Amino acid sequence: MTTIGLIRHGSTAWNKEGRAQGHTDNPLDTEGLEQAALLAERLSTEYWDYLYSSDLLRARQTAEVIATRLGMEIAGLAPGIREMNAGLIEGTTEQDRVERWGSGWKTLDLGLENPEASEIRGSQAIEEIAEKHPGSRILVVSHGAILRSTLRRLIPDLNVTVLLSNTSITQITKSDATWNCELYNCAQHLTM
Repeated sequence: MTTIGLIRHGSTAWNKEGRAQGHTDNPLDTEGLEQAALLAERLSTEYWDYLYSSDLLRARQTAEVIATRLGMEIAGLAPGIREMNAGLIEGTTEQDRVERWGSGWKTLDLGLENPEASEIRGSQAIEEIAEKHPGSRILVVSHGAILRSTLRRLIPDLNVTVLLSNTSITQITKSDATWNCELYNCAQHLTM
């Protein structure tokens, strides 16, 4: 059985401002670094074989904090799990979008990544990591929207309507060709 811990990166200033980040390469803020440290401490009580990260800065910084605490190297950067491209809405808040394009902005073609394409991209990246390390326990630091899209493809019956919290961990396992979710959006390390 292969186990993958899917982690959403720590918080950024844009998270707090409600700005769409997409591919914008934002760093963690102070709280995001603290969240990553709390998660790393939690993970230090468990055994993990490999650690991968999205190639975007906020995920890499989260992974670096984890790697340092766990005494491991980041095995690789995986562009396939970078956040969904937010097109023209990157850097904007909901209020900005309504002011620019009207309340029906979601119906416009603003260059956002196609949801089905993101499901395919993310699930292929996770499958490739799992195939590379069968039977291992692997951490993957990524982003909220792409992780939910990926989970929709890997585990179609899983309810992913709840948004993932910063530094939450979602644990999935693959046995034979079937993926299952053992833990969804767990951020207990932030409240202990």
